Amino acid sequence: MNDILFSSWAGEIVDNRNKQLEAFEPVENIALPEFFKQDQKIMALIGWDGIILRSGDINIVDLSRAYLESVHSNSCGKCIPCRTGTGVMADILKRICSGQGHADDLPTLQSLSAVVSASSKCSIGQSGPLALTHAIKHFKEDFDHAVNNGGVNAEGSYHSKLTAPCMDACPIHLDIPTYVEHIKEAKFREALDVIRERLPIPGIVGRVCVRPCEEHCRRANLDEPISIKYLKRFVADRELDLNAKPEYNITPSEKTGKIAIIGAGPAGVTCAYHLARKGHDVTIYERLSEPGGMSAMGIPDYRLPRHILRQEVDWIQKLGITIQYDTDIGQDIKLSELEAANDAVFVGIGAQNSSAMRVEGEDKGYRGFIPGVQYLRDINEGRDPYPEGKKVVVIGGGNVAIDCVRCSFRIKKEDVHLVYRRTRNEMPADEVEIVDAEEEKVQFHFLTTPVRIIQENGTVTGLECIQMELGEPDASGRRRPVPVEGSEFTFDCDTVVPAIGQRVDLSLLEGVDNVGVTRWQTIIVDKFTKQTSRPKIFSAGDCETGPGALITACAGGRKAALNIDRMINGLPLEYEDEDHFDTLFRQVKLYDPQEDVGIPGGVERKHLEMLPPETRKFIFDEVEKGYSVTEAIAEAQRCLRCYRVATVAL
Repeated sequence: MNDILFSSWAGEIVDNRNKQLEAFEPVENIALPEFFKQDQKIMALIGWDGIILRSGDINIVDLSRAYLESVHSNSCGKCIPCRTGTGVMADILKRICSGQGHADDLPTLQSLSAVVSASSKCSIGQSGPLALTHAIKHFKEDFDHAVNNGGVNAEGSYHSKLTAPCMDACPIHLDIPTYVEHIKEAKFREALDVIRERLPIPGIVGRVCVRPCEEHCRRANLDEPISIKYLKRFVADRELDLNAKPEYNITPSEKTGKIAIIGAGPAGVTCAYHLARKGHDVTIYERLSEPGGMSAMGIPDYRLPRHILRQEVDWIQKLGITIQYDTDIGQDIKLSELEAANDAVFVGIGAQNSSAMRVEGEDKGYRGFIPGVQYLRDINEGRDPYPEGKKVVVIGGGNVAIDCVRCSFRIKKEDVHLVYRRTRNEMPADEVEIVDAEEEKVQFHFLTTPVRIIQENGTVTGLECIQMELGEPDASGRRRPVPVEGSEFTFDCDTVVPAIGQRVDLSLLEGVDNVGVTRWQTIIVDKFTKQTSRPKIFSAGDCETGPGALITACAGGRKAALNIDRMINGLPLEYEDEDHFDTLFRQVKLYDPQEDVGIPGGVERKHLEMLPPETRKFIFDEVEKGYSVTEAIAEAQRCLRCYRVATVAL
């Protein structure tokens, strides 16, 4: 960046004061966006890693005041240095800005900063004073002038945010450090309350989440990340084991309305939950005979037991939500009818169709050729998709493909193979699921792709494939597989299951004009409000993003609910500060995998006990056992509580 006047971010000092713009030294270690909101330029950022200034007009003393007040207000209050020290620092800065500074204020601030940083238990106190230390060191004349001059400093325009690397990575931004802290203190009900403030299905997500939070856990820089996902599962399971019932906070909006939700999957259920808590009249229309959408249709019981899914949805229904099953919108009821009869409609359907492979014979209707989504749906409904078949080849590298091969053993198939056109390193499936499949002796065939389905009398008898090699990177950044000439070979199989991707069926939009659709057949929405080009129709989940993570669908459902409530109450659908900070933190990274955390590691992560592979591969019982109370508390104690506070001046 070449427009930065001063930066102390991440320990790199760049001081361009008293230089002409063309002579500015660039700042290399951070990319600060130009704008926070569309019409508000970021003039300064102060936070956990230092200070960045774009303009000499910023009052560094008042900026420090606003930041320290935010640090203090976000202190949890559990350790005296942070709770008291940051409060004293904020009060001193406030007094200085009001023209009542004392000669000993700056030494006091410096001393307090050092004490609070060295003795606080979490990162709010540990990292919070750093920026003030930088400010006093590099802008001492400004502080001296503010103390000695006695003038009143005009307050600037600031926005502050408390977050953490794990919170930022979580699509729904759960307050992970707080709920983990509650578990450490054996306050399991309080932990669930924190989770359910945003996420209504902790038992489901605690089993099948892809854990983006854990990929940004600073504990991993020492040993292994905190088991955030399974701690969530623990508190949900404990509630169920104790036969306790959730207590939901209901705070009705001033004006309530009638909302139709299409799809009882994660997006639709989360949207319904947040609308019901606002007092709205909510009806979910579901094509299947049970809730869950793709999580019910596509995730086997050994990963997500059906009774867990049904119980969590049953609890949410007690908020007054109606679910109308076996109802196909577009066939049984038109979307236009729902739009006319309701104050808002939320479309949250999943990607329930399989993508084509463009392989010879796949469109011929051969017996034994079964798309992956249909294969899993049949199994999850208790049916063998093709009882005559015994030798299965699954094509693909994602979680659906992994589930297909693992389920094949469980329905007593004798010979099971997985074919993937790239190497293991490029597989998009969850690493944990890949390892589980390897332990269950799935036969993987990498750098292999199908060419032709072989058949006799309309029945699959084999699959012709060709070997591949990796060439130049494609648009996804992965090296493109290239066929190796003359390397064709044939699998002897009677069942071929393509699981290379999923697509959304948007036929329900028929008769409703002006709903934008992408070339990938997903619905176009405002990325933050989730509103489509028709004001009363909102959408999130797979039908907006394409096939994605369950937690991302939940986050979209929550966003849509907040904005539907605003629309019904006549409020503008404006972006929240959280939305703007999301954009900011995509460039100003909260997690550095190379960071030296500065403390010893070596405390092992508590891994869940699993059924042995030779047992579990033939049954649909849940493969992982949950934590005991002792294990959960021990795992929660590994959390470093890595909160960060950031303040921007606009």
